[in-house]
Amino acid sequence: MQLLFLGTGGGMPSKERNTSALAMKLLEERGAVWLFDCGEATQHQILRTTLKPRKIEKIFITHMHGDHIFGLPGLLGSRSFLGGSEPLTLYGPKGLEEWVLATLRLSRTHLSYPLEFVEAEDGVVFEDDMFSVEAHLLEHVIPCYGYRIRQKPLPPVLLAEKARELGVPKGPLLGRLKNGEDVTLENGVIIRSAEVTAPGKDGFTVAILGDTRYTEAAVKLARNADVLVHEGTFDQTTADLARDYGHSTVKEAAETARQAGAKALIINHLSARFLPSDHRELLGEAGSVFNPVYIAEDFREFYWNKDRLLPDE
Repeated sequence: MQLLFLGTGGGMPSKERNTSALAMKLLEERGAVWLFDCGEATQHQILRTTLKPRKIEKIFITHMHGDHIFGLPGLLGSRSFLGGSEPLTLYGPKGLEEWVLATLRLSRTHLSYPLEFVEAEDGVVFEDDMFSVEAHLLEHVIPCYGYRIRQKPLPPVLLAEKARELGVPKGPLLGRLKNGEDVTLENGVIIRSAEVTAPGKDGFTVAILGDTRYTEAAVKLARNADVLVHEGTFDQTTADLARDYGHSTVKEAAETARQAGAKALIINHLSARFLPSDHRELLGEAGSVFNPVYIAEDFREFYWNKDRLLPDE
C-alpha cells in the first residue's frame, strides 16, 4: 500500500499545492487505486505520476466543497476516453450523485463504464473479504465525512519446508492447506493445516479525514490506526480562524492522533498562507504533542512496509 498525495492545499490552489486529492495505491493488494477527494485539476496532477485512471476503482468524497470535488467531472470523462470499462463507485455525502449526474448530463459527457453511487452515512459503507471502509460524520460547516480503511488479516503463511517433510507433494494440496483445510495424503495420513501454516499478519488501518474541527468522531475513526491523515489548515496563531471556518490547527490534528493512539500522523490540507519555509515551525507545533508527524506535499508518497510507514524522501 502506498499513499500518494496529489493535492494538499486547502480552499484554493497555490503555486506549491493543488486542491485536495489523495490516491491510495492498492496495486499489490487488489490491483486497484482508491481516490480520496478530487479537487480541481486532479487529472492534471495524475498526468505527472504513473497512476492510470482506469485503475481507479473507488472514489471517496469527504464533502461537497469545491476544492474537494471540482476535479471529478473531468477525471470521470478522461477515464472513459482512455478506455476505462471497469465499474467505478463513488462514495460521498447526500448531493454528490445529483451534482455529478447533472454535470455529466448538461455537458453531454457519456461514460463507457458503469458509475455507481453509495451515499455515506455513519457506519460501514464498503466491505469485502479483503477490506472494510467505515465512515463517520465530522464537524465542519457542511456535512463532511472521514473514512477508516481497514485491511483484513492476511491469509495464513504456508510453511512449505515443513509440509514437504510431512510428505505433502507439490500441487493443489498445498493450496488447500494454506486456505485452512486439512488434507489426506494417498497413504491415508491426515495433515492438519495448523501444522504447516503460520498465522497471517494483521492488515493495516488508515484513517483519512475530511475538513473538521476537533471532534470525538475523528478520534474514533483514528483509534489505533497505523496512519492518520488529518487536515491542519491553520496554526496556533490562526486558531480563531480554524474554529470559525470549521477547520483544525496542526496542533489539534496532533492531539487527535495522540488521543486515538495512532502510530503515525500526516498533516494535509494546509492553507496557502504557509510556505515550505514554514514547515519546520508547523512540525514543531504538532511534534510537541505527537510523533512521528509529517507534512504532506504534492506528489509526496508514503509506503506501508512491514508494519511501518516510510516516507519517500
